[in-house]
Amino acid sequence: MKFQSFNLHPVIAASIAEAGYTTPTPIQQQAIPTVLQGRDVMGLAQTGTGKTAAFALPILNRLMDGPRGRVRALIVAPTRELAEQIHESFTMLGRLTKLKSVTVYGGVNVNPQIQALRNGVEIVVACPGRLLDHLSQGTIDLSHLEVLVLDEADQMFDMGFLPDIRRILKQIPAKRQTLLFSATMPPDINKLAQEILSNPVTVQVGNTAPPVTVSHALYPVEQHLKTALLLELLKHTDTDSVLIFTRTKHRAKRLGEQLEKAGYKAASLQGNLSQNRRQAALDGFRDGTYQILVATDIAARGIDVSQISHVVNYDIPDTPEAYVHRIGRTGRAAKTGDAFTMVCSDDTIMVRTIEKKLGTPLERRTVSGFDYTVPAPKKDAEFARPPREPRPARKPASAPKSSVGSINPFKSDHPGAKPSGRPQQGRPGAAGGAPKTVFNSSRRGK
Repeated sequence: MKFQSFNLHPVIAASIAEAGYTTPTPIQQQAIPTVLQGRDVMGLAQTGTGKTAAFALPILNRLMDGPRGRVRALIVAPTRELAEQIHESFTMLGRLTKLKSVTVYGGVNVNPQIQALRNGVEIVVACPGRLLDHLSQGTIDLSHLEVLVLDEADQMFDMGFLPDIRRILKQIPAKRQTLLFSATMPPDINKLAQEILSNPVTVQVGNTAPPVTVSHALYPVEQHLKTALLLELLKHTDTDSVLIFTRTKHRAKRLGEQLEKAGYKAASLQGNLSQNRRQAALDGFRDGTYQILVATDIAARGIDVSQISHVVNYDIPDTPEAYVHRIGRTGRAAKTGDAFTMVCSDDTIMVRTIEKKLGTPLERRTVSGFDYTVPAPKKDAEFARPPREPRPARKPASAPKSSVGSINPFKSDHPGAKPSGRPQQGRPGAAGGAPKTVFNSSRRGK
């Protein structure tokens, strides 16, 4: 089957040829004809199956006819990276159509987005939060919307966006074509699909199945030895491009810095970075500037980097579906890949759950010559400051005999003085004995 069989607009067909597309993927074969008919679609497919083009091509074909300069297609995505990838696909596949697309997400200046919307666009690719900001400020008009796409719906649910999605749905025309794509179908997403889709056609391709081109291995290790084992693995493994997943943003940043100090070209991709720095890290990973990218799960889906040779789960994911999505970043485009997962004793239940999902036990490996017996450092010894030498007691300055008690060096007599944020502890020999420990009750969020 060839793309010519879809009878797309000649201008779009020319863009497809320029992009080098010849044979549609399975999901494109199933979804494109249905979307062209104007039907609602429930698409079940993991990333890397070509689903972006499966909805982008028929949307572009539909928008070739009709008015220009107003928003007629809206694609909602969970992350900025996925929004940019979808936007790039529309730009590439619609290069000759003169249709305009814009991305709308937070973390960047809103003014260029407002200006682009004022100038007139037909396609908006948005993350929920910033889209709601535009709707509340009246800087976007969705009253002429014809097609709505919810991409990676299950991840949006995992990230807590479901209430935002419902708010968006209340502000768009009820009469529209709706396409919902999800890698999994948890009950909440199934309920949402039943609410917003009208007599949908279900398209399912490779749902939650790991790529057959990926080999899996578990590396049992204690938490405090993970970084050392990772460095040993990298030293003895022929790697081209490595994507490492951590559970937290702080750990991604710290691990990226440690790999840099070890001499690797590494960068981190996590939510605390500005959008420009996130994009720079991703672009550098794509073009080979960085050999290693350390990321949280914001990179688990929607990152189209075909040359990744290894995925390393520094921290095991929370669900078997997340495991499949993570390792799906390698073994793409008919290439082989490896997925390494470091596991601690606390991960036993999740390992069994993943193995049940995959239908096969995962190989356990050890690294020859690595010392697994190194004890964990004591946290108190690791972070405590060296003890101070006790200071000799000082006599208080001469004061009128009528003063109340002795001078307390840890308490100000000024009525407006603020309490210290540190524990107040008595010093040896201080007059009046050791005062009570006082803690500042205020806490800063991180």
